[in-house]
Amino acid sequence: FCAPGYPGYPPAGGSYPPASGPYQQAPGGYPPQPGAGGYAPQAGGYPPQAGGGYPAAQPGTYPNMPPAGGWGAQPGFGAPGGGMPQGYPGVPAPGQQPMPVYPGAPNPSMPGYGGGVPTGPTPPAAPAVNKGYRGTIKDFPGADPLRDVEVLRKAMKGFGTDENAIIELLGSRSNKQRVPLKAAYKTTYGKDLVSDLKSELRGNFESLVLAMLKAPAHFDASELREAISGAGTDEACLIEILSSRSNAEIREITKIYKTEYGKSLEDAISGDTSGHFRRLLVSLSQGNRDEKETVDISMAKQDAQKLHAAGENKVGTDESQFNAILCARSKPHLRQVFHEYQQMCGKDIEKSICGEMSGNVESGMVAVVKCIKNTPAYFAERLHKAMQGAGTKDRTLIRIMVSRSEVDMLDIRQEYLRLYGKSLYTAISGDTSGDYKKLLLKLCGGSD
Repeated sequence: FCAPGYPGYPPAGGSYPPASGPYQQAPGGYPPQPGAGGYAPQAGGYPPQAGGGYPAAQPGTYPNMPPAGGWGAQPGFGAPGGGMPQGYPGVPAPGQQPMPVYPGAPNPSMPGYGGGVPTGPTPPAAPAVNKGYRGTIKDFPGADPLRDVEVLRKAMKGFGTDENAIIELLGSRSNKQRVPLKAAYKTTYGKDLVSDLKSELRGNFESLVLAMLKAPAHFDASELREAISGAGTDEACLIEILSSRSNAEIREITKIYKTEYGKSLEDAISGDTSGHFRRLLVSLSQGNRDEKETVDISMAKQDAQKLHAAGENKVGTDESQFNAILCARSKPHLRQVFHEYQQMCGKDIEKSICGEMSGNVESGMVAVVKCIKNTPAYFAERLHKAMQGAGTKDRTLIRIMVSRSEVDMLDIRQEYLRLYGKSLYTAISGDTSGDYKKLLLKLCGGSD
């Protein structure tokens, strides 16, 4: 089966033919070259192929992917705006402006963003802090799936496994270069790449490698499935994915969920959660949030008043008012609402929610607020908690490192350093080991 926009399937009418002539072996084969993350261009090897090959210079597309309409065409993989790239992986989609970050009053939870209180009735929207591509993993120039699968096959053949070759290769390919390897492997060897990797690898390293071979929406769908149907519901995972992805991504995820698991995501959520928490998740799973970039200050003031009236200013709490505003309004608008709320009540909206609600609905609403306020800081905190104390929550660690490596990993690293006084690289190094650690550090990209 193949979901629309799922990369990696050969174009209609065939497999992956080399454009011209038979494959000739370059002298000395293709040893994965140290440091280069794969192979150096070799004399007598593969000329840049016209037509059916894999040209390096194709802007933003990988030849076997549908051009527009796949993941690449949609607003970022959870790109929250404040300087995140707007296209899943790579360059911001043409004509899309990064969302403005409202400067606001210095806010204890976000010192890095913005300066003093603007004067005048309508504060100007500050430009996004970090422009350009904020991921750590980029397209590998001239990567060829047929050569890549040769490297993988060689790494697994015979006695023992060459884990380093696998780490070097996968750690230097973008998602849209990794996903087609499954089809290329099957075409070339008549075997299933995922099954072969499963039989060769173990533990967290295996989980990380397999996660890296899934397209973003497929990976998210499988994580949601596990969060719902695994032992005990992983509420934090549900909130993390649903509050950080764009509308287009959420719709793609729900489509895949239904196809793969035979029931809608909404039904799965409803069957596994209850009360106001269920309503929060169902609202978020609609992928129907307003995505306008403009902020109307007077509307933001009204929403702040509604939240105040529904919580602090009332006996009992009207959760549905919080739900309506947090799930439907645009992210730039909500940043303004949180600022107005702070000005009006003299306290942070998270503090109000903690005082007014409890249990899952409290942690859920707080997470939604944190994620909208400052997405990279939210993920930095999630990573910190995953590695804190006894035992590492490896599922969370893997999910965030894989899914943010082509979105905002550079910003997450900055926030991690700011919040915890040490680099994310150091934290991962101290908390993991072996091949698993090596591949995680490739996704992290460097120390700060």
